[in-house]
Amino acid sequence: MSSNPVAETVASLMPRARAELTELVAFKSVADFDQFPKSESEGAANWVADALRAEGFQDVALLDTPDGTQSVYGCLPGPEGAKTVLLYAHYDVQPPLDEAAWTTPPFELTERDGRWYGRGAADCKGGVIMHLLALRALRANGGIPVHVKVIAEGSEEMGTGGLERYAEEHPELLEADTVVIGDAGNFRVGLPTVTSTLRGMTLVRVRIDTLEGNLHSGQFGGAAPDALGALIRVLDSLRAEDGSTTVDGLADETSWDGLQYDEEQFRTDAKVLDGVELIGSGTVADRIWARPAVTVLGIDCPPVVGATPSVQASARALISLRVPPGVDAAEATKLLQAHLEAHTPWGARVHSEQVGQGQAFRADTSSPAYQAMADAMAVAYPGQDMQYAGQGGSIPLCNTLAALYPNAEILLIGLSEPEAQIHAVNESVSPQELERLSVTEALFLRNYAGN
Repeated sequence: MSSNPVAETVASLMPRARAELTELVAFKSVADFDQFPKSESEGAANWVADALRAEGFQDVALLDTPDGTQSVYGCLPGPEGAKTVLLYAHYDVQPPLDEAAWTTPPFELTERDGRWYGRGAADCKGGVIMHLLALRALRANGGIPVHVKVIAEGSEEMGTGGLERYAEEHPELLEADTVVIGDAGNFRVGLPTVTSTLRGMTLVRVRIDTLEGNLHSGQFGGAAPDALGALIRVLDSLRAEDGSTTVDGLADETSWDGLQYDEEQFRTDAKVLDGVELIGSGTVADRIWARPAVTVLGIDCPPVVGATPSVQASARALISLRVPPGVDAAEATKLLQAHLEAHTPWGARVHSEQVGQGQAFRADTSSPAYQAMADAMAVAYPGQDMQYAGQGGSIPLCNTLAALYPNAEILLIGLSEPEAQIHAVNESVSPQELERLSVTEALFLRNYAGN
């Protein structure tokens, strides 16, 4: 890369990138205002807006989205008649979880063993910095050859859909020929990857009631129906013996025909304990990219500490169901709710409600933008061909944009490779990946402008 002027410019900008990422990571911009001050998110939004203004962006605005958060927008005009590219990232982050479990403070960017640690370093404040680096490198080497729009979302991690609804109400705002979503990641460090599919998801809260109130387990246990026991039976019905997801009526046999995920590598990436088996059937890629997956996210029941000898009258759980491309998330929700009702034992009363949803996404990898990206990655990652991978997670905005702009090409790249440990303690970003992907994006914009 060193003989490429764009790469040389990006390399020279890396100290500035680290300083900026340090500033951005310092904001505790978790879009859960019951736990974190809204002022922290507002501070991060203003930081992004100021950075766009400094780069010459016009019409920079903090958009008040319907979920009570702000997305940052700006437009940078290019040459007359040029194509328009929308660059996406988000500045909100996941909660740090157990701060005491972090080796270094989660909101202080810290270098260790060649990586930069901090909440949001990879997901997705690093994506904001990646976009800035790419644009600066182009400006220093002949100018930016396309019209650029940037949108930085403020609530992606919460799944509350604020930006999706805002975009639907203002469809002209984010219109573009191509969209680069900077919220995915390489399959592994050093292997250039675009994410071509995303699973959709639905969140369902289920409640089971059996009694008017809790009862003494010695006096009534054995005949009184236990709501927590009923809930456990229901949740267990969502998995086969091997751990495969089994929602009545939902297909679970689709195969993934792209890049494969070595099982031992997956065990290492997922930090599976020795002797513990993986769940499901088929290849790892089948299981995490092409098939549905149910996860029990939480259960409301008495904690072990302080528990009393009682038969529980009520119990609740929050269930996540990931659905692959080709499956409608709304239909999957109906199937899941019907399954919960059908498998509730003892005539217990069951109530379920959907609390979140996002559709799956599949990109058109035959489009000219993908060739432009492949050519860019070949330069930024010498000797490596661009790979196509899926992602088990959901980015609902992708489907919103695909519906609003059916002719737009959508590509997903980013910094969230397995070592980044996004959403977990000790999240980090590889500065080498930040550098190479910034070069990639800059060269992509140049290549795409020439197509």
